[in-house]
Amino acid sequence: MSPPRDELVAEVVVALTDTSGDGFDVADLLYTLTTACVELLDVDAAGVLLLDEQGRLAPVAATHDGSENLENLQILIKEGPCLDAVRAVEPVHCVDLDDEAGRWPAFAGQARAEGFRAARAEPVALRAEVVGGLNLFRRKPGAMPATEQRIAHFLATAAAIGILHRRAQRNVETVNQQLELALTSRVVIEQAKGVLAERHTLDLGAAFTRLRSHARSRSQPLTNVARAVLEGSIDIR
Repeated sequence: MSPPRDELVAEVVVALTDTSGDGFDVADLLYTLTTACVELLDVDAAGVLLLDEQGRLAPVAATHDGSENLENLQILIKEGPCLDAVRAVEPVHCVDLDDEAGRWPAFAGQARAEGFRAARAEPVALRAEVVGGLNLFRRKPGAMPATEQRIAHFLATAAAIGILHRRAQRNVETVNQQLELALTSRVVIEQAKGVLAERHTLDLGAAFTRLRSHARSRSQPLTNVARAVLEGSIDIR
């Protein structure tokens, strides 16, 4: 029997805010956030954008190619729910993308092309201090239940606490350095997913689950395990 959802939410919050160890991996934190959203909420895909020191957003984690494409698109065309959520420091939602041609013309069209019908974005923020945005996408129209909206807010806030706490702990680690680490780790993780998918005839989602499970079961940073897969020093079966 699976644990109740409130217990799973509590476990994820602890994982997002526990940044004190030497093995802390910012990419692991961000992938934990996006994966947890898809597992715990009525959403089909999730992605995270982080702010750099100049206030520019960069895509750092995504559960699916479609959500990654929409993250990149929002940055390119400077429109979309995540950008609005970061600017306003409050959630932004869309219950039916067919009705958003006036608000986000290019974004709404591409989101529909990717198969999504509804979207929600949460600022990854602690009060007024914003570090990024969380994108949530659904393949069916309609609003997320109020309880799930609150959970999404709690998870985004927990991720912000973890990121800001880490920066405060390591005051020599600048915002851009942390972002650079996350982007570098993302490349390694995505490449490892591809290797596992090809090696074991898996889809990318199953390959990531295997990669993440191996890292969690051995208390190893996700990026380190991904790098070992690319180097051929481990074979996750």
